[in-house]
Amino acid sequence: MDELDTAAILPGEVSSATSEDDSKETEVSTTTAAGRLRPPFTCPLPVSVEPVLFLSVFSMALQAPLSTQYLWDRISEDLGYNGSKRSDCSNSSVTPDPLQKEVETLTAHWNLYISLGGFSVGLLVVPLLGSWSDLAGRRPVLILPSLGLALQTVVNLVVMYLKLPVVYFLLGRLLSGLLGDFNAILAGCFAYVADTSDRRSRTFRVAVLEACLGVSGMLASIIGGQWRQAQGYINPFWLVLATNLAAALYAYLFVHECVPPDPSAKLLTTRHYKAVWRLFSTGGSSGEDGGGDHRCKLWLYTLCFFLVVTVHSGSRELYVLFELSSPLCWGPTLIGFGSAAQHLAYLSSLLGLKIMQQCLEDSWVAVMGLASNIIGLVVFSVANTTQLMFTGYGLCFLFMTSTPVLRSKLSKLVNPSEQGALFASVACVESLCFLVGSGVFNSIYPATLHFMKGFSFLFAAVILFIPAGIIGTLQCLDQRRDQRDATVS
Repeated sequence: MDELDTAAILPGEVSSATSEDDSKETEVSTTTAAGRLRPPFTCPLPVSVEPVLFLSVFSMALQAPLSTQYLWDRISEDLGYNGSKRSDCSNSSVTPDPLQKEVETLTAHWNLYISLGGFSVGLLVVPLLGSWSDLAGRRPVLILPSLGLALQTVVNLVVMYLKLPVVYFLLGRLLSGLLGDFNAILAGCFAYVADTSDRRSRTFRVAVLEACLGVSGMLASIIGGQWRQAQGYINPFWLVLATNLAAALYAYLFVHECVPPDPSAKLLTTRHYKAVWRLFSTGGSSGEDGGGDHRCKLWLYTLCFFLVVTVHSGSRELYVLFELSSPLCWGPTLIGFGSAAQHLAYLSSLLGLKIMQQCLEDSWVAVMGLASNIIGLVVFSVANTTQLMFTGYGLCFLFMTSTPVLRSKLSKLVNPSEQGALFASVACVESLCFLVGSGVFNSIYPATLHFMKGFSFLFAAVILFIPAGIIGTLQCLDQRRDQRDATVS
């Protein structure tokens, strides 16, 4: 019955008592919900998810080059190759040792297998976690992947202590992928910032997260090379484990929940995949354009994002291999400085983006960033000295300006109610980028060692001309349409 009917049947006192009970229940439920949203402690610093991302990136940047070097050393030991006494490192005219080529090939292949295993699992899990967080809250998506990364580090430590076969590195990566891996943390952090910021402050908040990527990665790269040279692999990996556990603990103790959790939310359901499919099949329901043109832009910008991130992830895995072997023959210290220079480009790209936005459209800023990346990759492809290698790192100082622009353009093509599905799809595309990039570049590198050592970098530079052309063409078409509309009006 309706409330008016109840009031007419029941006496006034009984009706008022019922209303008081309802109001008390509402207050209790509100208080309970607020308790669920509030973390056990309050962070004294004006930060939210920034420490989670900082710690996670620090652990990833510290672990990745050390894992590749450990694979190199273990495979060299198994094959009887003494990499510390290579005559070809001091004399580039000497024919490379066949054992060195075999070590390079096997190391690249194991990097490929480990990456394929982890990211193929993450490709299925990340969209589920991203869409599920819209219902269950953001904190679980920050905690679970951090614990997964910690579990992977535990497996790696066991392998190092017991000298187990390197195939167990693949097991650790699979366990991390089942809990979302680093891509889930990245998606959760950006989704959290989107939930807790308005349009005016959102750009600055995202810029802070991007800065966390560069600063933490640079710090880890400098520490990792020096520490590994002084004390080996074990102690740095203990720090990796500690930072992953600290990230999970911080998310549990200090991060406020920004999405009211729905206890009935299910993780293992196909509705999360259907939400992503509807977004790309209909083209969304927002934006300045409509119909097929709008859907075409969504697909084209996604293609550009896919190509750019694939090149970034694929070429990044080859830097350490390229630097370890002749004619460069870098040690752990130089490898750490090289990785730090690469992460420093995150900060220089953000500064360049802020400056260039004063006089250029975002699309042209992205094209400038792609041009910087292309020039740097061409230098890498012919680098045979330390000076030339660091010159390539310096020329890539704007290479990270393209991805923020593409994320922004994709976000503007969908409704605010569709942002959750977009974040899930972008996380899915990023996982696919790592999968394809690792597979393609770790296969091309050993296959082209006999005729051009840096061919993989040249191939990456050629690929980047495709997104540069697409972004520039779409911007020219938009400018022509705006001029035509202005003339008509």
